[in-house]
Amino acid sequence: MTTARIDARFAALKAQGRAGFVAYVMAGDPDAETALAILRGLPGAGADLIEVGFPFSDPMAEGPPVQRAAQRGLKAGMTLKGTLELIRRFREGDAETPVILMGYLNPLDTWGLEPFARAAAEAGVDGLIIVDCPPEEAGPLVAALEAADLSLIRLATPTTDDKRLPAVVKGTSGFVYYVSVAGVTGVKEADAAAVAPAVARVKAASGLPVAVGFGIKTPERAAEVARVADAVVVGSALVDEVAAGLEMNEDVTTRVLNKAAALAKGVRGAREGRKDGDG
Repeated sequence: MTTARIDARFAALKAQGRAGFVAYVMAGDPDAETALAILRGLPGAGADLIEVGFPFSDPMAEGPPVQRAAQRGLKAGMTLKGTLELIRRFREGDAETPVILMGYLNPLDTWGLEPFARAAAEAGVDGLIIVDCPPEEAGPLVAALEAADLSLIRLATPTTDDKRLPAVVKGTSGFVYYVSVAGVTGVKEADAAAVAPAVARVKAASGLPVAVGFGIKTPERAAEVARVADAVVVGSALVDEVAAGLEMNEDVTTRVLNKAAALAKGVRGAREGRKDGDG
C-alpha cells in the first residue's frame, strides 16, 4: 500500500520530535537527467518527503518561479508519462522517501483517471495534490486513487472557514497541505504567528499531519514554521536555484541540493531545546 510510506514517515518524524522538510521540484527542470540527479540527491540533503510538479501549460496556483520551471520542463520535452518514468527511476535507489505528485486535473483526465492512478502507483508515487479539483467534483478522482492505494492530499487556505473545512478534508489522507498565504507561490512570506492557530484548526478537523507551504524561502523562515507545523514545504526557493544555476553557468544540481540542505538544517534544528516536540 503505497500511501503507507507517507504515514510511516510522519510517524517517524513525530517520534523524533521534529517537523519534516518537504522539497518541491519540477519534473524535467531543466532537463530529465538533471531533474533525476536532483531527485536522487534530495533525501541525502535532508528532504523527508518530495513533491514533484508535473509541467502544465496553464498553472493557476503557481507564481512566476514555478511557472518558469514548468515552461523549462515543457521545453525540455517533459510530459506526465515522463514524470512517472522519472519517479520510477528514482525508486530504483530509494524505496522509502514518500513522493507526492502536484499538478492539475486536465492531464489526468486526458490519460484517464483509473489507468493513470494505476500507472502512478506502479511508478512509486504515494499521493497527489491536484490544485484545481474542488471537493464537490473530486468523486471520480478519489475513487481512482483509493483503488490504487494512493493518497489524495488537499489544500486548505487562510480563506477556508469552519463551514468549508470539513468538505476540504473529507477523503484526504496522508497529510493536509496548508497554504500559508493568500495568493500564489513564491510571492508573499509566511507568518508563523498567523499559521499556528490555522494548523491547529486543520489538524483538529482532519486528524492528519499538516504541512505548511507557500511563502517559505529561507532557513530562518522554515525554522519558524517548523515550530508550529508537522512539515514545511519549500518550492520556489529551490526552483529559483535551477534558474540561477542556468543563468550563471553553474552546476544546477549542486546549487539546488545545497539550498535544500540549508533549508533542511533550519527545519531539523527548529525545535532543539524544546520538550513538547509536537507541532
